[in-house]
Amino acid sequence: MSQYDAPFEIHVHGDVPLRTGVTYAQLQEALKPLWTYAGAKSLADGAESAYEEEPGIKFDAQERMLSMCWTVAGDLDFRQQLDEMCMSLNDLAEEGAAIEVTYYDAQFDEEEAPPEDESRDDFLMLFVGPTPAAIMQVQRDLLVQDVVNLMERHFDASELDGVVTEIDKLFSQRFDALVSSLELGKPPRGSGGGGGGSHGGGRRPRHLH
Repeated sequence: MSQYDAPFEIHVHGDVPLRTGVTYAQLQEALKPLWTYAGAKSLADGAESAYEEEPGIKFDAQERMLSMCWTVAGDLDFRQQLDEMCMSLNDLAEEGAAIEVTYYDAQFDEEEAPPEDESRDDFLMLFVGPTPAAIMQVQRDLLVQDVVNLMERHFDASELDGVVTEIDKLFSQRFDALVSSLELGKPPRGSGGGGGGSHGGGRRPRHLH
């Protein structure tokens, strides 16, 4: 797809801690769904973002960290590439990590569009990790952070211990259900660490570094 007629600019953003011994070749294979979608022939060729001010896809071998701040032109079919990437990164990740994906409507102009028009912007949170427990841990941490930040507008942080406890209970129940389903040889109920989407709420600002 030409970048000139692609309906979206898709921004992928996140840091994934990697296991000891992960090689560049393994990472290139895991990220193949991304760089092939961009029309590149290798990770090195496709690691640059569509925007010069974004670092793109970086692999710090010493810190064992994959960092992504990368934009590509595309369509909704990019979600399949993301799913394939996450499955591969699960095998390379040292711990749970969140990856933010933002779809910016490339054909929407805020300044020229009528007030009643809305962009087709969309936002996804994807999660990777070596185990379901590791994925749930990062999901839990993000949810606690969001809830506490929201409620601290009205309550002192010391008053929110009970709220955090209830969130922990919900994740414990989900993890217990996941373990039970795996023991029975059935697929886990719920999302269990895949990803979720949200719509609206205005256009998200781009990550600039």
